[in-house]
Amino acid sequence: DPISSPLPSRLAKLLSALFYGTCSFLIVLVNKALLTSYGFPSPIVLGLGQMAATIMILYVSKLNKIIHFPDFDKKIPVKLFPLPLLYVGNHITGLSSTSKLSLPMFTVLRKFTIPLTLLLETVILGKQYSLSITVSVFSIILGAFIAAGSDLAFNLEGYIFVFLNDIFTAANGVYTKQKMDPKELGKYGVLFYNACFMIIPTLVISVSTGDFQQATEFNQWKNVLFIIQFLLSCFLGFLLMYSTVLCSYYNSALTTAVVGAIKNVSVAYIGMLVGGDYIFSVLNFVGLNICMAGGLRYSFLTLRSQSKLKQPVDEESIPLDLKS
Repeated sequence: DPISSPLPSRLAKLLSALFYGTCSFLIVLVNKALLTSYGFPSPIVLGLGQMAATIMILYVSKLNKIIHFPDFDKKIPVKLFPLPLLYVGNHITGLSSTSKLSLPMFTVLRKFTIPLTLLLETVILGKQYSLSITVSVFSIILGAFIAAGSDLAFNLEGYIFVFLNDIFTAANGVYTKQKMDPKELGKYGVLFYNACFMIIPTLVISVSTGDFQQATEFNQWKNVLFIIQFLLSCFLGFLLMYSTVLCSYYNSALTTAVVGAIKNVSVAYIGMLVGGDYIFSVLNFVGLNICMAGGLRYSFLTLRSQSKLKQPVDEESIPLDLKS
């Protein structure tokens, strides 16, 4: 009973964070294989596939009454703004940076999402964090700076994309938390209308930049293994967006960012062994381990603080899709 016990709430927090971390881990590996190993030249088209999969899955689920979100009305764009812009920016910059950087270096530079999220949650949502949590978050950044100081394969375009991705990710997480009122759009409505509003503008950008033409002329469309991985990336794109919203819904945008950071360290270790584009250095390895320690410390502090809080749940505040 959520009214008398905080246990289900804590379980939901833990499982949603684990679900997000798993989806985020898998999609980075699949996207890296598509964009680097196969040399797929069109990150924007891959993003379009993920948006299309999100729209189809959610719409079919709504028709079959598996989930619920409001029908479209003219107030929805106002309610959502600026989420659609942040959503597509996060999508495109994330895929572009994945294609241009090694996994370990991508991991390091993605850590800057965390202090940005901390700052935005403080300014926009009015949250306050203890000194211990703040220190643990900035220890992650210290590790990132140490690791970045030993980068032997500098790629300016990749750096620009990944820093833009950090900004979009932080802003998207914070504003998603703000817009996810169950009595308004709910988490499914946020996902569905974000994808609906941005799929046409993104297609226009893809066609006008020549990205779409490169995708249609790609020579691997007859490769069954490539097609399977492309479709898997589209499905994982939906799962990642859903798990991100779910994690932000049950936890906080900062928790989502730190879970992503811990996942990135795991990806970095794998990238050292199988990526083939990582040059080992002691400073880089030490920095990655400092990042992991900071992330684990933050997770411990967050779980400990949650175990001390018993927050009653208002029955009316529970989304319809969770009640069912």
